[in-house]
Amino acid sequence: MKQLKTIIAIAAFIFSVGLQAQDSRVCHVASQDIVESMPEAKQAEKTLRNLEKTYLARLDEMDKELKTKYQNAQQAAPSRSKEENERVLQELAEGQKKLEEYYSQSQQAIGQKRVDILKPLLEKVRNAIQKVAREKNFQYVLDSTTGTGLILADGYDITADVKKELGIQ
Repeated sequence: MKQLKTIIAIAAFIFSVGLQAQDSRVCHVASQDIVESMPEAKQAEKTLRNLEKTYLARLDEMDKELKTKYQNAQQAAPSRSKEENERVLQELAEGQKKLEEYYSQSQQAIGQKRVDILKPLLEKVRNAIQKVAREKNFQYVLDSTTGTGLILADGYDITADVKKELGIQ
């Protein structure tokens, strides 16, 4: 009798879990695909490329100046005193340090600009995903973008619906 109660309890548990699984609706979306197809994202990438070109041009200029100073220092080294050569080497080291600092600052600035530009786009996509998922009565949305951890995506894909919501062809 005790075994029958245990079997009935297990069966009831499995049945209730099965009902819950049927009630929960899951779909997936390729959010990166949506973002990349937005005209605003294409403009954002263009803006970031232009900013990067500006920083690279300045870095090239600084590098050329430093190389010229180094070549001049090498040529003039035999005719200078030891102290003067040490001072010139110190100036070159400071120039190299400034170049490295500028590179680091430029990378941080580009990264921050990327965040500033893409944040509103990602928010717009997230809101559209939520709207479409709610309209279609989905409780969970998984991101099927490569690298997000989703291995199998055979369920309903709302990517096209979200693009339609955003007016993307």
